[in-house]
Amino acid sequence: MTANNTLEPKVYIVGAGPGDPDLITVKGLRILQNADVVLYTDSLVSEDLIARAKPTANVQKSAGMDLEEIVDLMITSTRAGKSVARVHTGDPAVYGAILEQMSLLKKADVTVEIIPGVSSVFAAAAALQTELTVPELTQTLILTRASGRTPVPEREELQSLAAHHCTLALYLSATLTKKVMRELIDAGWSPDTPVAVVQRASWPDQLIVRTTVAGLDDAMREHGIRSHAMILAGWALDPTLVEQDGHRSKLYDKSFTHRFRKGVTAHE
Repeated sequence: MTANNTLEPKVYIVGAGPGDPDLITVKGLRILQNADVVLYTDSLVSEDLIARAKPTANVQKSAGMDLEEIVDLMITSTRAGKSVARVHTGDPAVYGAILEQMSLLKKADVTVEIIPGVSSVFAAAAALQTELTVPELTQTLILTRASGRTPVPEREELQSLAAHHCTLALYLSATLTKKVMRELIDAGWSPDTPVAVVQRASWPDQLIVRTTVAGLDDAMREHGIRSHAMILAGWALDPTLVEQDGHRSKLYDKSFTHRFRKGVTAHE
């Protein structure tokens, strides 16, 4: 971006964040506000955010377009010397379907820059006031989805991943909760393992549901949740953890030495 905020004639793939218009990055917002063409996922990206585009921008919705139509618009625009903000929900790197777009843009010699965004998994964790990696409980977070109409590689079936017994974040799985329950239990998870579901994380109508592995399907049906939901599972989701005095990190342990602080022992 130049000093007068003029963007280069290329495609900027911008992560818009999970929903709240204020959760876009500063850089992402600058690009949105200065792009000549704004192409956004209207089924998921806040209209309040898109309203921040400059008045002269050509704003287009992509939900009703196929891949070729989307890419053709971006190619035509950049070849005409225009900058394009391709606005995706969350972070484009996670289930963002950007690889197929970049592949066609590369073949057309169109330059692409990616601006990261806040993924719904982190907006959901914030809404739940949950730390997903808890010392001495779990230090691993797996981002995945249950296999449905779109399959996953056999080696990444949920039951196989769940065998690690770490925190799981399930995207795009709201209609597959019976399968999720079955695979977690088959992987040895206790039926009372905590589960939290956040629908439309960070939106004004955000909905939080706390349940267990055994109660997941009933809870989803009771609340009518069929889409736009992040499912988090594992003992890091236990809401009573904040009331406990354990699971402390080494970082702030006064007896732990690191390059910024010398630890002290009890006799010092």
